[in-house]
Amino acid sequence: MSDILVVDDDEIVARTIERSLRHPDFHVTVAHSGVEALQMARRQPPDLMILDVLMPGMDGYEVCRQVRADPLLHQLPILFLTARAKEEDRIEGFRAGADDYLPKPFNVEELVMRVKAILRRAAPQPPRQRPRQLRVGHLVLDCNTFEVCVNGRRIALTPVQFDLLYHLMSHAGQALSAQQLLQEVWDYPYDAGSPDLVRVHIKNLREKLEPNPAEPIYLRTIQGHGYMITVPGSQ
Repeated sequence: MSDILVVDDDEIVARTIERSLRHPDFHVTVAHSGVEALQMARRQPPDLMILDVLMPGMDGYEVCRQVRADPLLHQLPILFLTARAKEEDRIEGFRAGADDYLPKPFNVEELVMRVKAILRRAAPQPPRQRPRQLRVGHLVLDCNTFEVCVNGRRIALTPVQFDLLYHLMSHAGQALSAQQLLQEVWDYPYDAGSPDLVRVHIKNLREKLEPNPAEPIYLRTIQGHGYMITVPGSQ
């Protein structure tokens, strides 16, 4: 059974989410503030945190940042479920370290699908023959520290950013569509999830990797095909 911590200062909304997740495989608890959520998570780490943004005292972005900075919790999957639905809000959420972002009002079936996908992705996997490092041109991905080194500059990645970059670097020179990435990185069923989710993560990765994110040289968009890691100077 997976433990899910729902964090929302609106008690009615929190209980609605809790009812939506009534499932034999889920055990749901509720926190009504960011401070309470961090206390509960540190006392008993959940398998997933579902987090609102607009809360008094400590907003959801700050909760997410503190989770990512906590050695005990830094790998905890986080799904933002919030009325803040503009692109800049999603970008801020992913910068803070979120795995996924779902706007309110939400569809119950989509919420359950995303929760199941996140939990599948976070579940312990059989040992894989993953190299200690993955190198493409000036990009070196460290699979032990979950950092990427760009021309000697070490950059920390969130769990989803690492998985996305690992997948792209493993297929260097090959354009991967947003739909492929949703299936292969996020583990969503075919035709589920939004390409915007991929696009925002790509944007945030470029801000970390590229000398000029507006003119990417490492992580390119191949019009009509998707996204591709290339070696600078190659065609």
